[in-house]
Amino acid sequence: MTVEIQPLDDRRAEPLEIWPKCGYLPVMQQLIRFAAFALAALLVVLLAAPVSAQEKAEGQSKADYLAWLSRDAGARAQVLSFKAFLAAGEVDDVVPTWQLVRTASAWRDCGGPRFEVAPVDEWVHISETLEFIKAEVEPVIGDVQPVSGFRNAELNQCAGGARASAHRHFYALDLVPVDEDVTRTALIRDVCRIHQSSGREFGIGLGFYTGMRFHLDSKGYRKWGANGSGATSPCVTGNYA
Repeated sequence: MTVEIQPLDDRRAEPLEIWPKCGYLPVMQQLIRFAAFALAALLVVLLAAPVSAQEKAEGQSKADYLAWLSRDAGARAQVLSFKAFLAAGEVDDVVPTWQLVRTASAWRDCGGPRFEVAPVDEWVHISETLEFIKAEVEPVIGDVQPVSGFRNAELNQCAGGARASAHRHFYALDLVPVDEDVTRTALIRDVCRIHQSSGREFGIGLGFYTGMRFHLDSKGYRKWGANGSGATSPCVTGNYA
C-alpha cells in the first residue's frame, strides 16, 4: 500500500508573517527608543546621587527615628516633653519634630548617635531659631528640612565643628529646601536678603555650604562663607553660584 505524504507549509520562509497585522518593525523600534530613553534617565539619576547624598540625612529617616523610639523608652519620654515645649511656644508646626532631633550627617563615621534630644535648658535656643524660620524664611523660600541640629561635644568635634559651635547648645540647624526646584542661586540670593533685612533683629547667624545646604542659628548676628570667614560669605561677595 502506498501512503501519500502531504507537504507541510514552510512558515520559516516568511518570518514576519507571525505578526501579519501588528506592525512588528515599528513596535520594535519604539521599544528600542523607550529602552534608550530609560537608560539615559537612569544614568542621570545615578550621576546626581553623590550630590544629593551630601544634602540628605543618610540613616536618619523617619523610619530610623521610629525604630530608635521603639527601642528607647527614655528617648520617647524626652521627645514627648520636647514636642510639648515647642507647642507651648507655637513653633511645633515649623518643621517635623523628628527632623529636629537629627544630630550630625557624620554620625556613622563618628560612632555617634543618629538622633538625640538636646538638654532641656537648650530648648529655648532652637525655639528662637524656629521663630525666625517661621516668620521670615519659609514665607519666601518655602518649607525647609533640618538635616543637622544638636550635637554633643564628642560628635561635634569629630564632625569638624568649632569648639563654640552653635550646634553644641542647640541654637543651630543645617537646612535644605524641601522644594527641589529651588536653585542654589535663588536660595542664596533670597536667604541673604532675608538675613540683611531681619537677621540683626532676630540675632541670626547665617552660613552656606556646598549644594543646597545652609546654616541658621540664633546665637548672634553674623555671616560666613565656606571657609568660615565673613569676607567669603556670598552675601558679601555677591557670588551666588
